[in-house]
Amino acid sequence: MSLLVELNALADSLGIPLETGVFTGPAPDEYLILTPLVDFFALHADNRPQYDVQEVRISLYAKGSYVERRDQIVGALLAADIDITDRRYIGHEDDTGYFHYAIDVAKSYELEV
Repeated sequence: MSLLVELNALADSLGIPLETGVFTGPAPDEYLILTPLVDFFALHADNRPQYDVQEVRISLYAKGSYVERRDQIVGALLAADIDITDRRYIGHEDDTGYFHYAIDVAKSYELEV
């Protein structure tokens, strides 16, 4: 399992269009972009990692109010046991009309070796 797979399923369940990296088609009024931030091994001794920690930035773009959708996403992340490491309003893009809100998330996956 990977965090990107879980986030894709989460976006699907909320009915929000999603891309990884850059939105490739015509952008709808509301969509998500997933940007992988880091993957690293944690909690290891004897040079044998026990956990794979993955971090991803979820960027919400909305032409209307983003607050209700942000709250839905946060609730779904918490219900899925995904750690929220940062949330912040990035700003309004005057040239496109989108509000941009970012949620950074992380999850640890136990390695089976």
